[in-house]
Amino acid sequence: MKPVIDEQAQRIWKVISERNGVGRVVTAVDFRLELELHRRLLSFFQVGEFYYFILNVKAFAFELVSAEVSSVLGYAPEEVDVAFIMNSIHPEDQPWFLSCEKKVGDFFSGLTLEQIPNYKVRYDYRIRKKNGEYIRVLQQVITIQFDEQGHVLRTLGTHTDISHLKRDGAPVLSFIGLNGEPSYTDVPVEKMRLPAHSLLSARERTILLLLTQGYNSEEIGKQLFISKSTVQTHRRNILHKTGCRTTPALISFAVKSGVV
Repeated sequence: MKPVIDEQAQRIWKVISERNGVGRVVTAVDFRLELELHRRLLSFFQVGEFYYFILNVKAFAFELVSAEVSSVLGYAPEEVDVAFIMNSIHPEDQPWFLSCEKKVGDFFSGLTLEQIPNYKVRYDYRIRKKNGEYIRVLQQVITIQFDEQGHVLRTLGTHTDISHLKRDGAPVLSFIGLNGEPSYTDVPVEKMRLPAHSLLSARERTILLLLTQGYNSEEIGKQLFISKSTVQTHRRNILHKTGCRTTPALISFAVKSGVV
């Protein structure tokens, strides 16, 4: 089953990228020049290790992920696709990611064709590295191709490790104006809610509920007619899926996020 965050993100990006007519034609030469221009532009805004990518919004796919992703996340470029990135986002930040993307779609729908390439989208969230550690990345994205109706087709983005600058707190969304356009910082977004089944299995939710009620692994096993070791395996899987390191942190997450 496709994770819920994938389905919701695809719906949001479909609205952003749908084309109602003949698109703006960009030649290969123009595209390379435009890419190089924006790549150099974005490089001035980095405050830590980063990698860059080209996203085909309509196809819901990366067309390029730079080699630097290995030093930032620990993965080779060919291991990284859009679904992989989204499902590596910390569970607590996945609703914020979707909320920010929806707000981006709303914002760009109100821009003129001249304004579209002059806005950079910026927000942050936590993402899991190959070693299981979570870091906070600053996502910065600029449009490099759009059609005559103003639908975004391709974007150039960077993910910068800003863990040394921000460890806690909710993601912050900003629209940074370039070439004289006004900027909008700390834009309010309404947090979307992901269904609980997108995160944990029915058995895992049952075990998590019993944990929040104060039962230990042995007691849970007796109630569910499974072994203590099976319960402990489920608990390890729950910790991994939620990005929590301890049981108290897990219980806090369960209460705050409404998983149980």
